[in-house]
Amino acid sequence: METRLDFLSNPVAAKAVKHLVSVGKVIADSPLPASTRELVLLRASQINGCGFCVDMHTKEATHAGETSVRLHLVAAWREATVYTAAERAALELAEQGTRIADAAGGVTDEAWADAAKHYDEEQLAALVSLIALINALNRMNVITQRPAGDYQPGQPGQFG
Repeated sequence: METRLDFLSNPVAAKAVKHLVSVGKVIADSPLPASTRELVLLRASQINGCGFCVDMHTKEATHAGETSVRLHLVAAWREATVYTAAERAALELAEQGTRIADAAGGVTDEAWADAAKHYDEEQLAALVSLIALINALNRMNVITQRPAGDYQPGQPGQFG
């Protein structure tokens, strides 16, 4: 499988991706815990069926020291006992924020209140931005059928 559009060589796409990567750097520099970021990135990518991003974020999380048990269970996080209450709140917010079209009211007040119990305003801003960003990147990769499997942790020039 080959990608339909190369975001790195197309001038318009490359410019757009450059700005999205900048958003990612702002979030990475935020006080939102790195482990939470990776779990949210992975879960949203699973929901959206973005193989490239699932590959990338599984490998990046492993490279950063995340355990295989936690990564394998993220798709079934509600039934798993390996996540903190804060991580569970972030995963719920990520799921509801990713599945906006599935729920008439979008993100519930309960999901927001639970996240707000565990994260301060700066962390919430980063979490909301992260959820929006990964959904945009997932969609770009799914639309263009970007293939999965070859990603190497820390690979320069990659996004998702």
